[in-house]
Amino acid sequence: MCCTLAALLGVLVHVGVTRQTVDASREKALNRLADATAAYEAGQPLPKFGAVDPPGLPSSLRDLALRGERGTMVSLFDGRPTMWAAGPADGRAIAARSDHSQSAKTISALDRAILGSAGLAIGATLLAGAFAVTRVTRRLHLTAQVARRISAGDLDARVDDPRTKDPSRRQDEVATVSGALDTMASSLQSKLLSEQRFTADVAHELRTPLTGLTAAAELLPEGRPTELVRDRVRAMRSLTEDLLEISRLDAGSETVDLALLELSHLAERVARSSGTDTQVRVVRDTTVETDRRRLERVLGNLVANAHRHGAAPVVLTVDGPVVTVHDHGPGYPDFLLAQGPTRFRTEGETKGHGLGLTIAAGQAGVLGATLTFHNPREGGALARVTLPAAP
Repeated sequence: MCCTLAALLGVLVHVGVTRQTVDASREKALNRLADATAAYEAGQPLPKFGAVDPPGLPSSLRDLALRGERGTMVSLFDGRPTMWAAGPADGRAIAARSDHSQSAKTISALDRAILGSAGLAIGATLLAGAFAVTRVTRRLHLTAQVARRISAGDLDARVDDPRTKDPSRRQDEVATVSGALDTMASSLQSKLLSEQRFTADVAHELRTPLTGLTAAAELLPEGRPTELVRDRVRAMRSLTEDLLEISRLDAGSETVDLALLELSHLAERVARSSGTDTQVRVVRDTTVETDRRRLERVLGNLVANAHRHGAAPVVLTVDGPVVTVHDHGPGYPDFLLAQGPTRFRTEGETKGHGLGLTIAAGQAGVLGATLTFHNPREGGALARVTLPAAP
């Protein structure tokens, strides 16, 4: 707006001064034409600035005079800007001229001054605006980067805008947004840590009674009731171990034990240890450097989930660093495809706790792998694990 205003003022000044200067020169030329016309009508010699059909008179102005009209025009005469005034005189054109070079120089000098001052004003405005805007945008970019870090799981990220820490400083809009983001991150971190501590505490507290319950179940006499009790105890023990594993994954303290291994052999091992009728298909075998136990945990959970919630056949496919588990059941629910695995939430004919896929996603994250879920067009559910090129 400042640049536009400076340009507009420059144009207005140029137009106003030019019109005033040209009008003054035109009035002078018309006065000389009147003097020359009076001398011509009186039969007196014409002044030196006037003549009948003078050479150098612009043709358009000559034609205007021959039609019986008067007019003025600026043109070059002897290499100098000249203001001509012409009128009719017995079927010919009588004209008078005045030097317009000084007026032209005044207009040129004015234009240079306007351009220089406008350029200086625009340059100063742009520099000041760029400096002010850059300070604001830099703080906004920092706020956006912190927001992205928080959404990626870095709950310790904070903007820490100096304006939010010093009440004496003026609080602008950026400082307000930064303070709100830091407050939200702190609240979210507190709630998540409280949830993680609760999960870990519950799992730890359950281990002791479950150990005693397991030992007591082994002492019961054989029979159908005993088998039911032992089966429920095993389920409770498995759930407790899953909760402990999730609490460790949430804490972010897991480390990997890297080793070179062939994916085809690992896939066959997972299929055998699952105790299910899982087909293994190797399209392209490869050797990767990863944590064997964690990768087996990921694939084992995906295979178990496919058999529990899907339908046969379940195919475990190795294609380079990409491993897929494909079943032919009803497919993954919409919420899982949109949001990813959610603990204690499942849908389908068989109800579960949603911990298997949650653990698989967490362990894949520890390995640096990418775990995605799809419902292919041919039907069923497909989970794809893409291992990183480097650990």
